[in-house]
Amino acid sequence: MREILAHVAFRGTIRERSVEPYLRILRGLRDRRRVKGVLLDISSGGGESIASTDFYLAVKRLDAAKPVIASIGSMGASGAYMAALGARRVYAYPESAVGSIGVIMPHFATRDLLRRLGISVDLLHLGEHKDAYQAYRPLTEEERTHLLAFARSSYDSFVALVARERRRPIEEVRALATGEFWSGTRSVELGLVDALGDRDAALEELSKLTGVPTGKTVRVVPPRPFVERLLNGGANALTNAVATRVQESIEESLLDGGGYGLWR
Repeated sequence: MREILAHVAFRGTIRERSVEPYLRILRGLRDRRRVKGVLLDISSGGGESIASTDFYLAVKRLDAAKPVIASIGSMGASGAYMAALGARRVYAYPESAVGSIGVIMPHFATRDLLRRLGISVDLLHLGEHKDAYQAYRPLTEEERTHLLAFARSSYDSFVALVARERRRPIEEVRALATGEFWSGTRSVELGLVDALGDRDAALEELSKLTGVPTGKTVRVVPPRPFVERLLNGGANALTNAVATRVQESIEESLLDGGGYGLWR
């Protein structure tokens, strides 16, 4: 049986729909006996809280079965940093942006804009708080307090996870959990990553752990969506890609229909 290493690369925002194909890949690699180790090549500014947790857990469970080495590209921030923590060792480039430990829960109030456009909104609801957190109006103080408590719980869990994975005192990690990010060089000094190096350096580490030569590395990617395969020529492919990115940008700005969402 020819033994190999797997190279899994993730780019972009961590969202449920963007991460799900990678969760399937990571689960599948756990059972592939030929695959002796995995390079997680990640570059992302983070994303949805639940999706980030799912990503981390998938990496962690895979590493329990076979070594995973994470290589942070231009950015390993927030939820992407969390995902990388599931690996056995974390590499970063000296110029990588690493960290941004925290959570954010934006709320967009559109009432004044709608009024200028001559649009009025009536919310008919049963249940005292069923109209809470709607994007058409500002938050009440009660709603703001509730959301901050919700965000605090997620923040505390994130801090505890970093402290556990990096084997650092929780108060030391909390002092770093300001939402700031650091260079890869500074992140090594702070204990947030293990070593400086490019993807090849991370792959060499994986090779040493598994005894499989780096030349036996196979890139593993999700299958392309049906629409992308259908529109695989020139202008159509470009138009589809642009339309998809515009849609994602809008969704990332608005987060969800309720006007808020918890992101890491």
